[in-house]
Amino acid sequence: MKLFGTDGVRGKAGDFLDAMTVLKLAKAAGIYFRKHSTTKKILVGKDTRRSGYMIENALVSGLTAVGYDVIQIGPMPTPAIAYLTESMRCDAGIMISASHNPYEDNGIKFFDNHGNKLSVACEKAIEDIFNDNDAMINEQVTGRDIGASKRIDDVIGRYIVSIKSSFPKDLSLHGLRIVLDCANGAAYKVGPTILEELGADVIVINNKPNGFNINENCGAMHPEATAKLVREYRADIGLALDGDADRLVVIDDKGEIVDGDKLIGALCKYLNERKLLQGNACVATVMSNKALEDYLAKDKIELYRSDVGDKYVLEVMQAKGINFGGEQSGHIIFSDVAKTGDGLASALQVLALVLKSGKKASEVLNPFSLYPQILHNMKVTEKIPLDKLEGLEAILKPIREKGIRDLIRYSGTENKIRLLLEGKKKKDVEESMETLIAFFKKVL
Repeated sequence: MKLFGTDGVRGKAGDFLDAMTVLKLAKAAGIYFRKHSTTKKILVGKDTRRSGYMIENALVSGLTAVGYDVIQIGPMPTPAIAYLTESMRCDAGIMISASHNPYEDNGIKFFDNHGNKLSVACEKAIEDIFNDNDAMINEQVTGRDIGASKRIDDVIGRYIVSIKSSFPKDLSLHGLRIVLDCANGAAYKVGPTILEELGADVIVINNKPNGFNINENCGAMHPEATAKLVREYRADIGLALDGDADRLVVIDDKGEIVDGDKLIGALCKYLNERKLLQGNACVATVMSNKALEDYLAKDKIELYRSDVGDKYVLEVMQAKGINFGGEQSGHIIFSDVAKTGDGLASALQVLALVLKSGKKASEVLNPFSLYPQILHNMKVTEKIPLDKLEGLEAILKPIREKGIRDLIRYSGTENKIRLLLEGKKKKDVEESMETLIAFFKKVL
């Protein structure tokens, strides 16, 4: 059975992710982590979905069945789980969340004892154990070796202190009016607390989760409501998180949504000017606009590209000795502060940038213009390997000669092919996309 996708295990709760599958996955993960155990403790957190109760209890059953003690901390942001796993000296951390997906879905994300997301090789090892019936039976424990669980409700303070300490000591948010959209998700308590304790006038919306309204027409996936309130309240900035608070979308003082690549560019230059950018480089994904690359190149900052997914961004950051990177979708990683994308940590860095600049958010967060880019998804009947598609290179050659960047890949979960074209001339990009669509309609 194939379990792991781009970001952990994710699917419809009660269907793909039913109680028995989760229990079995927990046993497999426990058996894997036990091989390198130092504490026999695993931390478990979740977002605000109703199905989190079912999944949490199944995880606890599976982990205790193979000898682990489980610490349950309730609703907390995904990056908090990464931080607390290392801080509390646990063998691993588990976050129950489907991030920006609707409430019907849920997911399970694993972190190692250093708070890092698991590599593909580690995920494969857990899957192998999951599919090995003998191992699943023989590795169970009995008697005094069976684990226990306990719930701790006061760890929120540790995370708040950690995030607040990343904000420059010489700055205060006093006098700033901020609209914060918590997406009825995991940051509904911790988000407002951090901003208010730093002195901001915070207008909080979507901070009343009921188990079913997470990400529903709100948060990072639907920042329009935040933008409207920024204009109505004449706020200085708007911050929209997603359901597990690892993603951030920023709205400037004019109520305009800030493009993710522009945000990465502005933050990267801010770090570089303060000599805080390691490796004189940053990491973005293959989806990021080339205008970002050209903008950074003016300051001799190199842009490395990774596959889509914040864990792949982090892998390249670690390999290159870089401390900053992100995805245009809003996952931004300051590795000096957090081991994964952290919406609240990113928000504080954005606020520091705005305050240090002495300018309005609309000025400082709009540092360059994007090149025209077109994304198109097509349904396909079969996923023929791209290098086996006769005629594809011949179609792409004249497109590339026009200076157009192309990215073509199949969806990992659906029968779709994803097409991206980007260039400096909009007309050339549009005509080239029509040519590409016509080609794939014939061959797929």
